[in-house]
Amino acid sequence: MSAIPESRLLPAWDDPVHDAQSTFRTVLKALSEPGLIQTIAKDVECPAPMFASTAALCLTLADFETSVWLDRDADNAALIAYLRFHCGCRLAGAMAEAGFAVVTDARQLGAGYALEKFAQGTMEYPDRSTTLFVQVPGLDDGPTRYLSGPGIAHRHAVNVSGLPECFDAMWQKNTAGFPMGVDLVFCHGPRILGLPRTTAIVA
Repeated sequence: MSAIPESRLLPAWDDPVHDAQSTFRTVLKALSEPGLIQTIAKDVECPAPMFASTAALCLTLADFETSVWLDRDADNAALIAYLRFHCGCRLAGAMAEAGFAVVTDARQLGAGYALEKFAQGTMEYPDRSTTLFVQVPGLDDGPTRYLSGPGIAHRHAVNVSGLPECFDAMWQKNTAGFPMGVDLVFCHGPRILGLPRTTAIVA
């Protein structure tokens, strides 16, 4: 794979410290208030097929101490060069080795990218699990699902589109393993929606 010259790399933020801090607060809010759509204030250019929100999460959370796994559609020279240059992160060769994972098509979660294949953490160190950035066609135009758990007063309706039919069953299995399990952040354009492992999908 040939290297991408730095002169051809897309730029990241003009003010990386301020913009990363703003995005960090946004993703914390998304995960502490599951099901509520949040908008990342600062736009960013990024190589296809990554959304601006997905790129912002990588720029904020990934660094030289973390590993990022890319699905087959994101595994291209331009995107790899972008992440290595702007984040300094390592690329994970296996799903179970990833601190963060980019899934560019949510439908693939049920076709080879099963949640249990990612790092689950341990009972002693549950934080050593993978956080998935999952790109979806929309956050408010899909079938209605109801969420319950910490950060939700009673239950909250969400309408994420593009998830596979097996997603609810996969997520039930993920929450049953608490405190182990993965966390998800759904991404579309500049918007995100958090689904931590503490949140259940209920009838």
